[in-house]
Amino acid sequence: MPVAVIERRAAERLRNGHPWVYRTDVAALVPALATSEIPPGALVELRDTRGASLGTALYSSASMIALRKISDALLGSREDFLALLAARLRQAIALRAKLLDATNPTNAYRLIFSEADALPGIILDRYDDLFLLQLLTQATHADDVRAAVVSAVREAFAPAAIASIVERPDPRIRELEQLGPSPTAPLFARDPEQPQHATYFQLNGLEFFYDTDAGQKTGAFLDQRENYAAAARHAHGRALDICTYQGGFALHLARVCPQVTGVDVSRAALEVAEKNLARNADRLLEQGRGVEWIEANAFDLLRDWSDAGERFDTIVLDPPAFAKSKRATESALRGYKEMNLRALKMLQPSGTLITCSCSHHVSLADFTTIVAAAAADAGRRVRLLETRGAALDHPHIVTIPETHYLKCLICRVE
Repeated sequence: MPVAVIERRAAERLRNGHPWVYRTDVAALVPALATSEIPPGALVELRDTRGASLGTALYSSASMIALRKISDALLGSREDFLALLAARLRQAIALRAKLLDATNPTNAYRLIFSEADALPGIILDRYDDLFLLQLLTQATHADDVRAAVVSAVREAFAPAAIASIVERPDPRIRELEQLGPSPTAPLFARDPEQPQHATYFQLNGLEFFYDTDAGQKTGAFLDQRENYAAAARHAHGRALDICTYQGGFALHLARVCPQVTGVDVSRAALEVAEKNLARNADRLLEQGRGVEWIEANAFDLLRDWSDAGERFDTIVLDPPAFAKSKRATESALRGYKEMNLRALKMLQPSGTLITCSCSHHVSLADFTTIVAAAAADAGRRVRLLETRGAALDHPHIVTIPETHYLKCLICRVE
């Protein structure tokens, strides 16, 4: 097994519970091989500069994150890694059964959350009877890992609960990690002749359309599930959902608000939102007749409407990540402030603002400060009612800040 000697700061980070070693933190490789000669995805022993072992990591020949720690112990072979992988897959899947509220009709949630489940590079989501897998590192983008995941799912769920297990690559990660092509056929299909690729899944008693071949990320934003329900508890009156995507917040608000407008720049997303509206019409106020969709750029629309004096009782801001790198943080903060400032100007007295950030480079403290600055500029008194994060099936590991990426503030605006 190759040995990576890592700098002091990286060794401290590992001892403090963070699993990543950046390429710039590697002091030496023993034996002294060129990195190109170490197989992508190889198991590598970690040592500090004094020679103390720090465990085993998975190696990437391409990513800036060169090593991801997988175990405190030394794993002598790929078979040892796969055995550890199988045990952690079972543990993570079993945990979700304990986290779900049996009284809340939901059959879509995250089963595996990469480093948050000590399974770096593996994402697995359930959408009713469809299971969506992403393999995001050189070590996990392999047939033996695919087989382990399929086995764990089939072991945990009754045969009738599994229509298909499909792998869906992330194009950006595939490029960064220099991954090969993923299988195009399902990894498992109940009916191999006609594999299922679409279904409706339930979140909080509402139904949403899902297609394994469409949508962002793995197809939906399951991390907002609990925030959807919380927003509906505080929403009232005329509501606006900015960056609605496929109507997640908007349809939850339509259960309690007589008029809801959902805005998104993607026509394809709004077409799915309309399909979801039709599916849930009998669960909404006015049978959904008070819901409308607008295709527009969020910043342009907020500027035009706030200047024109439009008013709402409830506004949701759920934009995509503005800061996908640390360098983009400053411009992201400006974007968040502009969006929140415009929303605050449009809210009626005693209005509700639900504002979100999914940029892990923007901390909760920074995001709260930006909302406070927008409130000061708008001359509004903002009372923070709830500070929320991702749903419980997306665990936040306190020693891994990247797992605390989603922030959701629910506010009363005077």
